[in-house]
Amino acid sequence: MGNFFGSLPKVINASIALAIILFLIFFFVNGGFVFDYGFWSWLVRYIHITVAIMWIGLLWYFNFVQIPNMPKIPDEQKPAISKVIAPSALFYFRWSALLTVVSGLILATLEGYVHDAMLLSFNSGILKNTAIGIGMWLGIIMAFNVWFVIWPNQKRALGMVECDPELKAKSARTAMLFSRTNTLLSLPMLLCMVAAQHLLSI
Repeated sequence: MGNFFGSLPKVINASIALAIILFLIFFFVNGGFVFDYGFWSWLVRYIHITVAIMWIGLLWYFNFVQIPNMPKIPDEQKPAISKVIAPSALFYFRWSALLTVVSGLILATLEGYVHDAMLLSFNSGILKNTAIGIGMWLGIIMAFNVWFVIWPNQKRALGMVECDPELKAKSARTAMLFSRTNTLLSLPMLLCMVAAQHLLSI
């Protein structure tokens, strides 16, 4: 058992296998599914939620765990964070951000509300489309921050890109401030997404 849980690939593969088994049970108990836009919408929503959990989970890890505790770590131990853990976390962080936005836009297109949502349109009389549109724009802003502000500055701050110490310190602060900006936007963004699906009925 220890060998199994000690291997992340084995655990992930088993998780995927269990999800497929449950899907097949639902498929046969339901008498099958029609593989129409409704099915593909469900599949894209599943992917969207999965990658969004990874993205926001890592955002909160950085802001609730890593950043506050870095000053408490002895200097000789900090390279373990900056050279190993942070670059790996940032890899999943930035790609999950991109996949969240892409899958969200695909989902909105399949569901037919992408136009009203992106324009924050009240013309359709459907307030939930406006709410989800606000959430989508907040998510796009956050993903932009990840790719075009946080990631370039983190590369300098972590020493992945050579620069002078003054720029390195400035880059670390810039990355932190934009990461905190994304943390600020995360709860309003999630509120809009959940409200659009479960709170607003007009």
